[in-house]
Amino acid sequence: MELKRKAYQELLKWKNESCGKTSLLLEGARRVGKTHICGQFGKNEYKSAIIIDFTVATKEIRDLIENHVEDLNLFFSRLSVFYNTPLYTRDSVIIFDEVQLFPLARQRLKTLVADGRYDYIETGSLLSIKQNVKDILIPSEEDRLEMHPLDFEEFLWAMGDEGMAPLLRDCFNRNMPVGTAVHRRAMDAYRQYLLIGGMPQAVLAYLDTRDFETADKEKKRILALYRNDIAKYAAGYEKRVVEIFDAIPGQLTKAEKKFKLSSIGKSARQREYSDAFMWLVDAMIVNHCFNSTDPNVGLALSSDRATQKIYMSDTGLLVTHTFHDNKYFDNELYRAILFDKLHINEGMILENAVAQALRASGHRLYFYSRIDPGNRQNNIEIDFLIIRKKKVSPIEVKSASYRYHSSLDKFKKKFSKTIGESYIVYTKDVMVKENITHIPVYMAMFL
Repeated sequence: MELKRKAYQELLKWKNESCGKTSLLLEGARRVGKTHICGQFGKNEYKSAIIIDFTVATKEIRDLIENHVEDLNLFFSRLSVFYNTPLYTRDSVIIFDEVQLFPLARQRLKTLVADGRYDYIETGSLLSIKQNVKDILIPSEEDRLEMHPLDFEEFLWAMGDEGMAPLLRDCFNRNMPVGTAVHRRAMDAYRQYLLIGGMPQAVLAYLDTRDFETADKEKKRILALYRNDIAKYAAGYEKRVVEIFDAIPGQLTKAEKKFKLSSIGKSARQREYSDAFMWLVDAMIVNHCFNSTDPNVGLALSSDRATQKIYMSDTGLLVTHTFHDNKYFDNELYRAILFDKLHINEGMILENAVAQALRASGHRLYFYSRIDPGNRQNNIEIDFLIIRKKKVSPIEVKSASYRYHSSLDKFKKKFSKTIGESYIVYTKDVMVKENITHIPVYMAMFL
C-alpha cells in the first residue's frame, strides 16, 4: 500500500518551479519515509531515476563522485552504466540518498546543477553537525524541504477517509462546531492516531493487521534504530544524548515541562549538553521549544536558548518510549487512550501532539514563561506561541474539564498590542468564548 504524503506535492512544486536550477535537500528523521517518497517521485515524474544510496554505495561510486566530475560526459556515462539506467536530458533525476554519509556529494552538486542536464534530490538527517559539513562547501543552489511523520490528515487518508479533513478545515475556518456525531468520530480516529503515531512503518503495520501491538513492535524497532544511530554517529557525547533521550517522558509528565538538566544529574550543565540537544534536534528525533521572553520584539529575537522544552517528533513514538520495557498490554497510556480516559498523562500526550502538529505546519516552537518568586499570582505559563496573520497567537493545551485560563488572560493583557487570535486546544468541539477560540486537538494541524 502506498501512503499519500503532502511532501509529494512539495516535491512536484520544486520540480516545476526550479526547472533544474537548484537541487532539493529533503530532511527528516530516519524511517520517516524520505527514501520511499523520492523513489516514488522519480518513478512517476521522470523518464528515469538513479538512486545512489550512500549506506551501501561502493568505493567505485564514491571515487567517481569525488574525483571524476571534471568530465561530466564521462561521469554520466559511467553512472548510467553502473546503475544500468539510461539518462535523459531534463527528464531524469539523480537521488543522493543518506547524503550525510558522504558529505562531499553535496559539494559536487554545485557543478552538477550548473550543468543543467538532470534534476538532483538529496535525502538525509544530521546534516548540520560538524562532521557532516566539515571541509565542504555547501552549494547555494540547494533548496531544503523538511519531511515529518504523517500528520492527522495524512493518517486519515491512510485509513481511507478523504472526506473528514476538508469538513474539519471548513469548520475551523468558520469557527463553527462540527457537531456531536462528527466530533465523536474525529476523536475516535485521533485516539488511534495518538496510539499508532505517524511513522510510516507503524501505520502500514497497523493497516495490514488492525492490531495495535503490531504497530507497537514497529515503533520499538524505530526507537532501537535511533539508539543505534546515537551510538554510531554521536561519538564523544553519545552518553549525554541517551540521557536526554531517556529523560523526555519523565520531563513531559511534570506540570512544569521545561527540561531540567538537574533531573539527569546535579552537576549537569547546559554548556556540557548543548551538543547533545542539537544532535537530537538535527536528527529530527525531537522538537525543541524555546522560551520567548518578550513577544513584543519577536519570538526568535527574544528566545532564551537555555530554557527549553523537548518533545518527541512523533507522539506515537512517545507513547511507546514512555513504557519501552513493558509489553503492549501493560502500557498504561495505550489503555488510557483506548478507553477514552485521556486525563491520565493527558498533558504530556496532547501537548506533544500539538507540538508535532505545529512543526509539521512549518512553525518553529516557542512558549512563554514568567515566574515571579515573590508573588505566584504574577506567574504566566503559555504552552505555545506562533505567528499567525502577522500577530502572536498564544496557545494553551487544556483538558476537557478545565475551568480557568488565568495565564492566558494575564498574557493577553500584558501583550495586548501584539496579540492576535488566542486559542485553547482541548478535546471538546469548537467554541468561541470570552474572545478565545477553543478548538479540538485534531484541528491543531490547521493553526
